[in-house]
Amino acid sequence: MRRPVLHRLLPSAARAALCAALLGAACYSVPGTGRSQFRLVPLSTEMSLGAEAYTESLGEAKTITAGPDAAMVKRVGERIAAAARRLYPEPSDEFDWQIVLLEDPKTVNAWCMPGGKMAVYSGLLPITQDENSLAVVVGHEVGHAVARHGGERMSQEMVFELGLTAASASMSKMAPAQKDQLLQALTGAGQLGVLLPFSRKHENEADELGLFLAADAGYDPQAAIGLWTRMGAASKGKAPPELLSTHPADATRLAHLEELMPHAQEYYQRAKKAGR
Repeated sequence: MRRPVLHRLLPSAARAALCAALLGAACYSVPGTGRSQFRLVPLSTEMSLGAEAYTESLGEAKTITAGPDAAMVKRVGERIAAAARRLYPEPSDEFDWQIVLLEDPKTVNAWCMPGGKMAVYSGLLPITQDENSLAVVVGHEVGHAVARHGGERMSQEMVFELGLTAASASMSKMAPAQKDQLLQALTGAGQLGVLLPFSRKHENEADELGLFLAADAGYDPQAAIGLWTRMGAASKGKAPPELLSTHPADATRLAHLEELMPHAQEYYQRAKKAGR
């Protein structure tokens, strides 16, 4: 789902300084999946940017603080946050968990900032329809934050920008028109070959972590199948081809969730035994 773009909040000087740290950068493992992840951005920076974007977003829509929908959103957020601390204490124990319901019936969206600040838009609720499905969405968004996809994405784009800068410098003797044409081609190739596939990988990973988070919080993970089917129907066929999309195709996502479901059910059964 759409989230505020954090890398735009990072000043160019900060991006340059972080890119200069490439040689000393380390690879990390994503909690829960073990995927190797390259990050230049420290957690403190992610959380600071997340808090800034969260404050800006709250100023753009009215917060609903009373009523059954607000109570449900608060309950789901608290249970998913507790599951995150149980399953993925690093980095979840560092987060300042908050969740709000924003009044915007035209926006079918939810997000979780780096640092655990979450929002659900009222336009999402007719699609989720029930608390189990809402928990799947919130779990998915928290999965992005737990996996630190925001920091990874910023790191990818900084490296990509650094590569384009180096490429541009190496073309200093080219004619301006030829240089611009080649740089545009490199940018397009980078988007299709690197940045978009990583975005789809992030979505798949958030689906996995989010499904397990919802199940561990005591919500039926099977709700994910109906949820994403309704999400696909709500898009009314407007989604771009998977190759050009930051999200996996509906059929790809549903097949992935079906593969994960037996493991998710194990989390769910344990949660029920624990009284969650």
